[in-house]
Amino acid sequence: MDGSPDVKTYLISLAAGLLIGIIYSLLNVRSPAPPVIALVGLLGILVGEQAVPVAKRLLGSTPASAAELQAECAEHVLGSLPGRGIGGTTNPGDPK
Repeated sequence: MDGSPDVKTYLISLAAGLLIGIIYSLLNVRSPAPPVIALVGLLGILVGEQAVPVAKRLLGSTPASAAELQAECAEHVLGSLPGRGIGGTTNPGDPK
């Protein structure tokens, strides 16, 4: 596979968008949503994305510590934080 999404991925994305549109309509929030509401929604998406892997890990046969879960989820949710380059090195231009 060349890494590009298949049709199923697009259909799932469309279905999720429709569901969110319906919820927005029920809450009387018009799109585009006010910036704070949109950012809270994006945060919910990022946290929700991590819920299934974390639940699988917690319910699995090998328990995970809070530090392990944080290490696995933090970069995905927060992105690369300043001072945390690849392999624990600092980013160029960061003060030493």
